[in-house]
Amino acid sequence: MVWSGTWVAERLGVELDGDEQLPGLLGLALRRNPRRAHLLVSNVLGKHVPQRPSVVHGAGFSLGLRVRELLGDEEAARAVVLGYAETATGLGHSVADGLGHAPYLHSTRRPVDGVPSAGGFEESHSHATSHLLLPEDPKLLAGDGTLVLVDDEFSTGNTVLNTIRDLHERYPRERYVVVALVDMRSAADLGRLEGFAQEIGARVDLVTGAAGTVRLPEGVLEKGQALVAAHETAHEPVQPPRTAPVRVDLGWPADVPDGGRHGFRAPHAAALDEALPAMTERLDAALGGARRVLVLGFEELMYAPLRLAVALERAGRDVSYSTTTRSPVLAVDDPGYAIRTRLVFPAHDTPADGPGERYAYNVAGAGFDAVVAVVDSVADTPELHAEDGLLAQLAGHIPSVVLAVVPSYVPSHASAPATEAPERSSMLPEPLRGPAFSSYAPEEVGWLLQDLSDVELEAPTEEREEAIQSGGAHYAESLPVEYQPSDQYQELFHAALETSAARIARAVGTVTETVLAEKKGTPVLVSLARAGTPVGVLMRRWAQARHGLELPHYAVSIVRGRGIDANALRWLAAHHDPADVVFVDGWTGKGAITRELADALRAFPGFDPEIAVLADPGSCVRTYGTREDFLIPSACLNSTVSGLISRTVLRADLVGPDDFHGGKFYRELAGADVSNAFLDAVAAHYDEVAEDVDTAVKELLAADRTPTWEGWAAVERISEEYGIHDINLVKPGVGETTRVLLRRVPWKILAKRGAGADLTHVRLLAEQRGVPVEEVDGLPYTCVGLIHPQFTRGATGADGKTVVSQ
Repeated sequence: MVWSGTWVAERLGVELDGDEQLPGLLGLALRRNPRRAHLLVSNVLGKHVPQRPSVVHGAGFSLGLRVRELLGDEEAARAVVLGYAETATGLGHSVADGLGHAPYLHSTRRPVDGVPSAGGFEESHSHATSHLLLPEDPKLLAGDGTLVLVDDEFSTGNTVLNTIRDLHERYPRERYVVVALVDMRSAADLGRLEGFAQEIGARVDLVTGAAGTVRLPEGVLEKGQALVAAHETAHEPVQPPRTAPVRVDLGWPADVPDGGRHGFRAPHAAALDEALPAMTERLDAALGGARRVLVLGFEELMYAPLRLAVALERAGRDVSYSTTTRSPVLAVDDPGYAIRTRLVFPAHDTPADGPGERYAYNVAGAGFDAVVAVVDSVADTPELHAEDGLLAQLAGHIPSVVLAVVPSYVPSHASAPATEAPERSSMLPEPLRGPAFSSYAPEEVGWLLQDLSDVELEAPTEEREEAIQSGGAHYAESLPVEYQPSDQYQELFHAALETSAARIARAVGTVTETVLAEKKGTPVLVSLARAGTPVGVLMRRWAQARHGLELPHYAVSIVRGRGIDANALRWLAAHHDPADVVFVDGWTGKGAITRELADALRAFPGFDPEIAVLADPGSCVRTYGTREDFLIPSACLNSTVSGLISRTVLRADLVGPDDFHGGKFYRELAGADVSNAFLDAVAAHYDEVAEDVDTAVKELLAADRTPTWEGWAAVERISEEYGIHDINLVKPGVGETTRVLLRRVPWKILAKRGAGADLTHVRLLAEQRGVPVEEVDGLPYTCVGLIHPQFTRGATGADGKTVVSQ
């Protein structure tokens, strides 16, 4: 078998001397780096060369066992392990495992807002030099136990010595242990470690897997650069994807950091061990019949994908493991060269040093049937999903691409919500999904609700109205009896859907593309149940159809006067980056929910209070599909167009402090359900409206979309003009007016003079309920519904007191 350093050795005269196992551990490649010509390519590190995950983890674990033997059990229990970014983050974590799940921290090149640095150092020969130390608990580095420093190779020793010197000045200790896969010091460097130990007055031990040296001829740097220039080729064009990537929800435990950037302790290790079987099952199911699988980590995120890969291997899969990298290396398709192929793609984690190329080596052409790309949520950005991004590159070479996103851990003292309680978040249940809860497909939406389907919550409309207006009950404490539409009304719904589906599709596309253009990361859609949920599903379908994106989508409860479900926010913060969350609603009326959300989120910093809506006739938000007030057919019905889910419920005897708000699944209405028919009818127009959407989005992005709150001003004017004196009883817009007619006791309907088909269903409902429709001029909405301001069940007629519910 040809040694994978032969090509470089023959052309540069580089020689590898040392232990007999070195050729099996290392190959050679050429760097595209002005500081050093050659690169030692490890075959067991899991960075540039795909390797069995058990071999990768085992290499570090065995070194950890040796450190434990060196220190003894008592001193090993006091040790702290520090690994180096990016190459040795997984190796260091594996060493910590072997040492007995010792506390672990790795350096990072990614600054994190709100987390002060506890130290830093330079790596002189690297393409990216600055390392930061960002422990969540600074005391992690301040103890007096042994500090174990782990890197993939120990060559000049400069990086390790710089680290020890920096830390020893602030946190002096008696002992350090340096760990590396290979000791490649030259003869001139062999005595430096002992001299350095004497200089700082501490013991410094060295534990390595193998030892040797690289003999470099005169002028090797210049020769290497010339060789790179001669063999460097233009990037290969991106291959057309074979299939769209599939996103799998790992169910990563909320209390487990994604790695050692801010520290990783024994309880985290125990929680990860407990969660691995379930996560492995999810990955295994997503991989289907794939035979050869690559688990591909992401730069510093090496340990989480490694543990997932080991678990898949133990489950019987044929698995290899490697990670993407910042390191620029020449690729040469020769058996005697360590880097055979190279995928090039743009950085996708908004790095502090700006945009640039990133690489995945020895992945293309390796015969993999499937790849699991594992990234953290900070890196789940539009660049990851772009036409030239990592996922597209992988999909052009490997038949099946699975994306698994691990939530980026945010230290508690940084930007995590002040009200976050991790122990409570971990106790909250997983989202409810169809078909067990709702008629939507399980991947379309996860409901952050508790199932109250077996609880009697419905009350007669008049009884509810009297209780609400008298202050005896809040509207969210009960449910209206579900309106059962007549045959005539159902025909009206289908006719309205047929005529408006393309118009809705344009609005869906416009709001979705606006979100994708302006959101820094990959959006997590969170619809405000229930009117926002069909819109959230349609936005998710648009992103999938037009961009191949599988956006997460959840539905949460928000209640006027009571705020948003705080436990749902805690769950979201534990599973996603709050900055990625986009709240979605169907339409704005006067903007009451917009203000309610903004008020509620003051206690949850990190979430953006902006709402994305299909229609914004009240000019209350910046992100919308249209500002026209037109008929959205999903407003014509209740649960039968919203996945058979009720409006949400918040009542003290049913919803405790640690519960999600409630909701009901009306399974018995399945025969009348048009939820998916509505979605399919709108989505069928996506292709035909795409060009119009592109034009509209360009205009919107260039326009001043500052909310004018025109609708709120109009509602205040109407409230005074009609003697209502309560803006909560004025419901502007087609959607809100429809709700008044379906759920409340209406007084009258104000209609813009000359309004046409958008009001056909409103006029029908008003006729059925004996409610007058008054045409007016100067109305900023197509219509406005007025709830009766002085309702008692004894009053009748349209005489200024009430109307009878028919």
